[in-house]
This record gives sequence, structure tokens and C-alpha cells, in this order.
Amino acid sequence: MSAEALSTYGARYSITTRWEDEDVYGHVNNVVYYSFFDTAVNGWLIEATGTDIRRLEQYGIVAETSCRFLRELRFPGTVEAGLRVEKLGRSSVVYEIALFQGDLESPAAVGRFVHVYVSGPERTPTPVPDVIRSVLAPLTP
Repeated sequence: MSAEALSTYGARYSITTRWEDEDVYGHVNNVVYYSFFDTAVNGWLIEATGTDIRRLEQYGIVAETSCRFLRELRFPGTVEAGLRVEKLGRSSVVYEIALFQGDLESPAAVGRFVHVYVSGPERTPTPVPDVIRSVLAPLTP
């Protein structure tokens, strides 16, 4: 995971911090960063595809996340999430997500987020849906 400027990411998603995001130490709590990753990926997918992804037969479950914390995020404010795809596989997607606030040249955090696409109640791995793949392909190296 690299710490690069927002302009180096192929997609963006804006998130507004909330009062409840800050902890007793006066900064956005570390667990909220993971929520921001999830919100950025799924919110962007909904916007980019024009589809309510919750209604697809196949759906992405989170198989792995990680975060490198670089500086604090604060309330009130807007967080700009930069997204790119590290790997687009048959049934999985590996995202790199960077969170920015204020200085768009220096991220507050850089994370890894892995979706594995499954279907049915047994959650059987299945190919990434075409509607999803079509918007991810341009973000793939």
C-alpha cells in the first residue's frame, strides 16, 4: 500500500464525518476508518454502476481488510476516499483505498479491502458480476 496523492486514484467517494465518529481523544476512532473503507467501496459501486448492488444475485463479502494509519481524521469535515483496484480476479477484487482530509497530497490512512463475490445462502464463490466488473476494469492496472 502506497501513500500517494488523491489525484493518483482512479475513483473518488466523499464521506462526511459525524459527531459520533470522534472518540474521547478528539479524533476519528480507528474502527471508523474501516467503516469508511466499506462505505467508499459500496457507495462508489452503487454510483458507478447505477445499480442497487444489494439487489444483485451475487454479492461481495469482505474477506480481508487492513489499514495503515498515517494521521488523524477529525469532525467536522469531509473525507475524500481515493479508490483503485490492485487485482481483479474471477471472483474477487482487491482494492486500495486512501482517506484524505484537508491536504489532498497526503492521505490520513491507506487501506486494503478484499471483496469475494458469492451467491445463495451457502455463499458459494461466484464470478464478479458483469455490471461490477465493467466499472472496476478501468481502475485496474
